[in-house]
Amino acid sequence: MNNKTKEPLFHIVKRDNLPWYHAWGIRFLAIVLSLVLCALVTTLTTGENPISVFGTIISGAVGTKRRVWILLQNLAILLGISLAVTPAFKMRFWNIGAEGQVLAGSLASAACMILLGNKLPNGALIAVIVLCGVLAGAVWAVIPAIFKAKWNTNETLFTLMMNYVATQLVAYYIIIWEVPKGSGTVGIINASTEAGWFPMLGGNRYLLNVLIIAAMTIFVYFYLNYSKHGYEIAVVGESERTARYVGIKVERVIIRTLLLSGALCGLVGILLVAGTSHTITTTLAGGQGFTAVMVSWLAKFNPIAMIFTSLLLVFMGRGASEVSTVFGLNQAFSDILTGIIIFFIIGCEFFLRYRVSFRKREKSEIAEKGGEQHV
Repeated sequence: MNNKTKEPLFHIVKRDNLPWYHAWGIRFLAIVLSLVLCALVTTLTTGENPISVFGTIISGAVGTKRRVWILLQNLAILLGISLAVTPAFKMRFWNIGAEGQVLAGSLASAACMILLGNKLPNGALIAVIVLCGVLAGAVWAVIPAIFKAKWNTNETLFTLMMNYVATQLVAYYIIIWEVPKGSGTVGIINASTEAGWFPMLGGNRYLLNVLIIAAMTIFVYFYLNYSKHGYEIAVVGESERTARYVGIKVERVIIRTLLLSGALCGLVGILLVAGTSHTITTTLAGGQGFTAVMVSWLAKFNPIAMIFTSLLLVFMGRGASEVSTVFGLNQAFSDILTGIIIFFIIGCEFFLRYRVSFRKREKSEIAEKGGEQHV
């Protein structure tokens, strides 16, 4: 009687480190497959030619000069939030509160514009807006950091709940500042005087935002890779015990890193209010605080790689919205297409780390079964 345990048909095996060109080849294949599926879904739904679908996606993202600038603005905001959460993630502090930290910076900016718009020169007002917005974002992030450092609370739940608090605070002040009364909206702040509005460069209101986020990308890259603080973040992320052994004060690193993370989120909030929208709503961040989590992870916490990851998601999001509009579909359809793309991108990361190994029958087992059949 053979009591030998039968092996499963397949099992998951961790890969060795893939060459970079193999890794990017797999990612490229995943994107192509996602586009094929998006075209198939759209064709089955609308009866349109897949080529026209792809053409609409490209046209929706970069079809005109205005669309290109909107793409760059959306890219800048998503990239900025992704850069902001990356130092915390590299430290293995799961900051899911970027949405709330951006809203905190936005709320502080709007408050300065509304309350001080007619009391300070525009240059001084902008300086106050930047200071208050950055501080608001930093405070909103450091609260869960202090609780984590002192009492080891769950930072994921804490930062997530801070999002809801920030949203309700914004909703409260919108009612106080609403114009006209009863409208439930603030409207364009200081529309007649433009007090507190960031200046336009080259006649374009998006260019300054893009340049600021470009500078932020360079700063975060060098901060994480070439500074003492960046080294301490990496050590704490690898092992808190090792960090303590080599003399790193883990609690200080946690608090300092979340101050930076929140301050950068606050800066993005400032860019949204004083730079482009000139108003405030509870949906101003547009859920990008959560999308930024995926951008940071997919880029392996590399600020340069985040540029391309963010660009892909923004490009496809803009293109999917155009497909929805051109073919007379509702906004949910564009979300479906974006979801398909994101699913493939996330799924390909699994195949970068693991491979599927199928069971192989040994020659001796085959011979043994053949002998049993003869008997």
